[in-house]
Amino acid sequence: MSEKQPTDTQPSFVGGHPVLDFANTIAWRTDTTRRVDRVPGGATDWRRWAVMAGLLDPAPDHALPSTERELADLLDLRGALEAVLDAFADGTPPPAPAWETLRRAILRAREAAALPRALPLRWEPGARGLTDLRHALALRAEELLGGDGLSRVRRCAGPGCGWFFLDRTRGGTRRWCSSGDCGNRDRARRHYARTHHQA
Repeated sequence: MSEKQPTDTQPSFVGGHPVLDFANTIAWRTDTTRRVDRVPGGATDWRRWAVMAGLLDPAPDHALPSTERELADLLDLRGALEAVLDAFADGTPPPAPAWETLRRAILRAREAAALPRALPLRWEPGARGLTDLRHALALRAEELLGGDGLSRVRRCAGPGCGWFFLDRTRGGTRRWCSSGDCGNRDRARRHYARTHHQA
């Protein structure tokens, strides 16, 4: 599998959860020289991503109505989630500004969402604009960060990668976002080190 090239703007879905895939829309997250946004456009690109992530229905095919402010708020939420998830992976308290951004996003999402009279109870935001997408992601973040799945959240061990994923292996031993991507590169590095050490 090819590397996460900066010219490749196709989103990947290796996280196992929409919130992790949302954070993973930045490729090479922890390498400032290669960091690139895989959803670089506006509402149309985010609608396409949201449909692929299973957060929005494929129809209708028109772009999400949006403003620059709505797009900025969505990206602010992504940045906050990155910081909170990185802190969790590092075993440190989340940065206060990121935590506050996430807290406010969850509260606003609850205010805007409906609670259907059905079980299981789940807040349901609308699906008409970028603000609704932000609400959906905030509510899914609350579900992930407050549930049993949190203990399975991992960050890829690949140098510079930083993608998050749910480790569903029995022993909790998964290290890579993808064995065919960062895993392959690690195997290649180790093979190179072995063969050149022996030479």
